[in-house]
Amino acid sequence: MRAGFVAVFLAVGAAVAAQQPPRQVSLLVHNGIVVTMDAAKRVIENGAVAIDGTDIVAVDTDEAIRKQFRGTEVIDAGGQVIMPGLVNTHTHAPMVLLRGLADDLALQEWLNKYIFPAEGKLVSPEFVRTGTRLAVLEMIESGTTTYADMYYFEEEVARETKAAGLRGVLGQTIIQFPVADAKTPADGLARAEAFIEEFKGDALITPAVAPHAIYTLDGPTIKAARELSKRHGVPTLIHLAETRDEIQTARERFTTSPVSYLDSLGVLGPGVVAAHGVWVNDADIALLKARGASVSHNPESNMKLASGTAPVTGYLRAGVALGLGTDGAASNNDLDMFEAMRMASFLAKLQTVDPSVVGAATALEMATIGGARALGLERLIGSLEPRKRADLIVVSMRAARQTPMYDPVSHLVYTTRGDDVRDTIVNGRVLMRDGKVLSLDADAVLKDARAMAVKVKAAVR
Repeated sequence: MRAGFVAVFLAVGAAVAAQQPPRQVSLLVHNGIVVTMDAAKRVIENGAVAIDGTDIVAVDTDEAIRKQFRGTEVIDAGGQVIMPGLVNTHTHAPMVLLRGLADDLALQEWLNKYIFPAEGKLVSPEFVRTGTRLAVLEMIESGTTTYADMYYFEEEVARETKAAGLRGVLGQTIIQFPVADAKTPADGLARAEAFIEEFKGDALITPAVAPHAIYTLDGPTIKAARELSKRHGVPTLIHLAETRDEIQTARERFTTSPVSYLDSLGVLGPGVVAAHGVWVNDADIALLKARGASVSHNPESNMKLASGTAPVTGYLRAGVALGLGTDGAASNNDLDMFEAMRMASFLAKLQTVDPSVVGAATALEMATIGGARALGLERLIGSLEPRKRADLIVVSMRAARQTPMYDPVSHLVYTTRGDDVRDTIVNGRVLMRDGKVLSLDADAVLKDARAMAVKVKAAVR
């Protein structure tokens, strides 16, 4: 008798629920192939994402989402892929203004003869604002929704990034010699603390401390930078083991590897993002894993500067948190993360003489949830799942070179380019719709950048 009553009660409840009107949400992105990058790596052939405010509330088939939700705004992704926004784990945004200034050089010559002198003449708050606006425009247009940055006047980078609607893990650079925003390392540390205080707890900006490298800083300053990070609970961004010259410097000065040297300073640990990590051995990789540090792999700049090839397969085997970066556009020469995925896959295959390593799924993971993990943001971004922030992009698959499409993951890595992105959404806000950027005046950004380029040319003659 009781069982029959319960059955009737449940049936009535289900009928009532079925009659409930769809829930109103702020945005529906539907009718596309949803590449979730969740733990099961689900791909929903005809899927949709429901967004309310800043968060994803549901990811399911288009039919199921349309029954449950009604969007105040709707994006039809027919013939396109809906996927997490890309995560660029290492760049120098304002350096887009130095794009193509000095090519075909090794890192130390490129830095010391061209880039550092040019920056000494050019870097100012205006330069940083103009360069950051150009960089974030390029990133919005090519599907990057979160990026990690190291530069000077980082508060200006943060303000422009926030205004454009992008998410950033942004590090105030600390370096040994006088630079535009700090005459001494102590000045740099003070600026970094003020920067942290201004942006700590911000919805889009994660402030960080960015000691430049072991070859541009002494040990006490690197330790002080890391202690500042830990005191405020923010990340530490640092270049590490990028070139053979850096290895030689570490051996001569410290009689050990760059990784072991940082560990001897007590620097390695969770929250440390090491950019490049090219010249490391198995012991270094094991140490990075044991300490909980992460690595940003930058295949394009490493190839262009002939810095070497990072042991990506070694990092993956060891379980090191590994993301992808473009590096700055002065050494890449763009901020297209689709290219970074493709090059990461191809370079690993060439290095190992094994076509099966770093397949499309692995490369895509490095650019999405892997990058989020490397930056300590995997609970918020990197995959399309309920209760995560609504950071996603819609990518067209309609071009001749994308036809036919049998495997969307393969196409995203091996075929797609940044200019295939049609829509970019961060924190639930539509920054680009159908190829038109809404959060920036693109024409004004380009005009300002071209005007600044005239000053750059005059300064480096």
